Amino acid sequence: MNPIQAIVLGFIQGVTEWLPISSTGHLRIAEQFLGLMTLPLLFDVTLHVGTLIIILLFFRKDIKLVLIALTKGDFKSENGKLIPLIIVGTVPTALIGVVFFISSAIETYFSSFLPIAGAFITCGVVLYFSRIGKGEKENITYVEALAIGTAQGIALIPGLSRSGLTIATALILGVRREKAFKFSFLLSVPAIIGALGLTFYTQHEALVLAGVGWTETLAGIAVSMVVGYFALSLLRKIIANKKLYFFAFYCWLLSILLIALSLS
Repeated sequence: MNPIQAIVLGFIQGVTEWLPISSTGHLRIAEQFLGLMTLPLLFDVTLHVGTLIIILLFFRKDIKLVLIALTKGDFKSENGKLIPLIIVGTVPTALIGVVFFISSAIETYFSSFLPIAGAFITCGVVLYFSRIGKGEKENITYVEALAIGTAQGIALIPGLSRSGLTIATALILGVRREKAFKFSFLLSVPAIIGALGLTFYTQHEALVLAGVGWTETLAGIAVSMVVGYFALSLLRKIIANKKLYFFAFYCWLLSILLIALSLS
């Protein structure tokens, strides 16, 4: 990998991590076109360092209020109620994540275009049905948090968008749009930290062995942060304007292209 390739991948990560079109799916596609099929999973996960930093900056006020509620043992205020909901939502994400991590067959299966295309089709269907939600519910129940967390875990499949599936699931369940947006990304914080920690622990030498240096890694992270901040701001506006389902058509169009490439 050279710095230019790292910047390209960082740009793709920054845009597609926030917009509901699957960062992992787009990175898999880009890596094949760039001739980086042997790039270790650790590099993709490392790009999420930039993702995590942007979440912490973008939601700094909300995270601060949640942490204050946690230190006070306050689980009755608006921010305090989010704590057990995030814990409940994290459980299925963690369980599914462990299954994905120990099963190399899943990673191998979704390394080619055809299964990724199928995942994009599925993602598009979920995004399209997000329009049916009334968006009137202010409070998320534990069952709903469990469903949203399960959607987050399943989104480990390349082609399924984490932000897309979690926000769309919340909207389909009738959760208010701003609440769905905030909960989706607060729920992602422990998931990203867990994925980073586990992958670094088991593959800490993978980047060196693959010939990826600090220059390329930091370049990718920096670009993903800068681009990601604007993409996240854009996503908030899209959700507020009830246009999330528009991305379904992009997912379906991309899936058709991937199927054509697989069959050619």
